[in-house]
Amino acid sequence: GRAQPLPRCWLQILSKESTVDLHGDSANLVVRVLIAMVYLVVCILGLVGNLLALFLLHSRRRGHRHSSIDSFVMSLALTDLQFVLTLPFWAVDTVLDFRWPFGRVMCKIVSSVTTLNMYASVFFLTAMSVTRYHTLMTSLKMESPRIAIARAKWASLTIWAVSVVATLPHALYSTTVQVSAEDELCLVRFSDSGQWDPQFLLGLYQTQKVLLGFVVPLTIISVCYLLLLRFILRRRVVTSVVSGNVFEKTESERGRHRRRSKVTRSVTIVVLSFFICWLPNQALTLWGVLIKFDLVPFSKAFYNTQAYAFPLTVCLAHANSCLNPVLYCLIRKEYRAGLKNMLLSVSRSVRTVLTLAVRGRRVEEAPPNRDMIDKDIQM
Repeated sequence: GRAQPLPRCWLQILSKESTVDLHGDSANLVVRVLIAMVYLVVCILGLVGNLLALFLLHSRRRGHRHSSIDSFVMSLALTDLQFVLTLPFWAVDTVLDFRWPFGRVMCKIVSSVTTLNMYASVFFLTAMSVTRYHTLMTSLKMESPRIAIARAKWASLTIWAVSVVATLPHALYSTTVQVSAEDELCLVRFSDSGQWDPQFLLGLYQTQKVLLGFVVPLTIISVCYLLLLRFILRRRVVTSVVSGNVFEKTESERGRHRRRSKVTRSVTIVVLSFFICWLPNQALTLWGVLIKFDLVPFSKAFYNTQAYAFPLTVCLAHANSCLNPVLYCLIRKEYRAGLKNMLLSVSRSVRTVLTLAVRGRRVEEAPPNRDMIDKDIQM
């Protein structure tokens, strides 16, 4: 997930070297301020983008048939909207050198919501890929749209349930840790019961995040798109042979093919953007897991990467939350048309208000009418 301070064992190792590494210098402060600004920009863009996506989806739903893909996109927009609302807390945390000023309860709430929506986001993207493949494979069958939408709603409920279960370790063990009289860190800390090493448990938990949040969804999505590509290529070969020898494709068939291609392309771009944005972050998280399991040694290179490169990978990962609605909604022609109509309607309303305001000012500033002056004199 997001950037967190180095775990307690690493802090103990580093404290033997110097306190400068722990508290950072002026260059580190500049980096942290820039990262916090990126968080706030992503928060603003994510709020605007996801609210706009929800509005476009809702307006399209009133006038057109609502597809199962649209249901998942709406859930994805809601998920990203909740996610970006946590970014101002992490921006403050980053500026304060990962010192958490909001207390233990807010630490547990904010970090759990962040992790929950990270899982939900990738699960909804996976569901979109599976649904897209299933829709094309069953395109020749006359399946009721109501059945498809009902299936999407049940899938969404299942995704939220699985996300909640996957977030339980984070919700249970996220807490604040006192590192000095005035400084608290917000992180996941497993209790030292004596039977299990807390760092080993933390390694298991981060392994779960890498597997459920990246590797397994990437595998499912890759398989779906490889099968989808094979299906499309076979249909093109068969269609070209049939149309060349017997019939010509009708205009409606060509239109359906173009719509399927556009939707497939838009879903592909959304999914690829997610994994490109999250790949560096997950790779560095996996590096930390290998260190916790003593499979690779802790090194100064890893510390420097965690201190300077890891926060940048978190910025890239969080930026995906404002990319999703832009990539999916604005790629598709019908959503671009809806956005254009909305902007035209807003601009007309603004022009009307400005025109009325200007007319009102002119009336106030206009000299008195001659007839009214004569009438006042006669009275």
